[in-house]
Amino acid sequence: MELIIDEEILQAYGFTLNSVVFQQIGSGHINRTYLLSTKNGEKYILQSINTHVFKDPFAIANNIKAVADYLKTHYPDYLFPAPKPTISGELMFAHGEDYWRLLPFVDHTTAFDTLNNPKQAYEAAKQFGKLGRLLANFDTSHLKPTIPGFHDLTWRYEQFTFALSKANEQLKANAKHEIETALNHHYIVDYYTSFAQSKNFPDRVMHHDTKISNVLLDTASFNGVCVIDLDTLMPGKFISDLGDMMRTYLCAFSENETDLSKINIRLDYFRATIDGYLSEMAGILTETEKELILFSGKYIIYMQALRFLTDYLNGSIYYPISYPEQNLDRTKNQFKLLSELSENEKVLLGIIEECL
Repeated sequence: MELIIDEEILQAYGFTLNSVVFQQIGSGHINRTYLLSTKNGEKYILQSINTHVFKDPFAIANNIKAVADYLKTHYPDYLFPAPKPTISGELMFAHGEDYWRLLPFVDHTTAFDTLNNPKQAYEAAKQFGKLGRLLANFDTSHLKPTIPGFHDLTWRYEQFTFALSKANEQLKANAKHEIETALNHHYIVDYYTSFAQSKNFPDRVMHHDTKISNVLLDTASFNGVCVIDLDTLMPGKFISDLGDMMRTYLCAFSENETDLSKINIRLDYFRATIDGYLSEMAGILTETEKELILFSGKYIIYMQALRFLTDYLNGSIYYPISYPEQNLDRTKNQFKLLSELSENEKVLLGIIEECL
């Protein structure tokens, strides 16, 4: 199928259909992404913002610009691939109801969809930690949430209980065990709210989507180069980034795996992730934050389980599914991962202590 990009979009950035070739790339499910190559060998990433997910594209554009300006002033050597302005100086190009942006292409780098060795986990965690460290003194009040409530566990739990109150009896019967598990883990919500407002648990600039594919690694050395996919760069707690790494780095299988015997924690990947993150963040984390390192994994994994279960009870209207029970299977998967974190707690806390 031939790809078509309206020439108006290209002209906004000084190109024409005849001056570039393009191909659709990326494994993300949210935005449409294209690699643009010019006749003189330059490469760019052209991307449309999914306004069904991101209701306020200007919040994204303004957040990224504010962070880019800060980093350029304080850390000019740091590679932060912010979008390029249009030839008229706009942060994005509005085309009908779509918003487009042009990003620099970072040469000699690669991104992985799955982790293949602990070094990749270390390098990715180090890159997310480095971004957090460099922005430690950035005033988070300058940023707007791009997805309000994205990692708000209290709100996600309320969504779950509301879905439970409205769900049909068959869905509730199918998910009886998972519903009980969700209710029995409410203590995670309580524990979080007990210190959420503490001055020792500050808001920081967080990425909020720290899967391995959002880090570029050098194609030769596989050392970390930079962080990409900055749409969810917004104020949050450190547990959002580190917890999401634990959720996606520690098990060899994704949330779509239905054989729960395969859902185990790889201790070498756990050590690499914690070591990489703390190599950058240990010096700025408060004592309270350090005590919450393992909890960050429980927080995010439980939240994701709730989100899958909520969607299942709602009739699977949010997450794409390939069979009717998939969101319920994803819920089971995440609760198994959560139980693995708890069962290995003593060993994992020992590794954290060593890394600190």
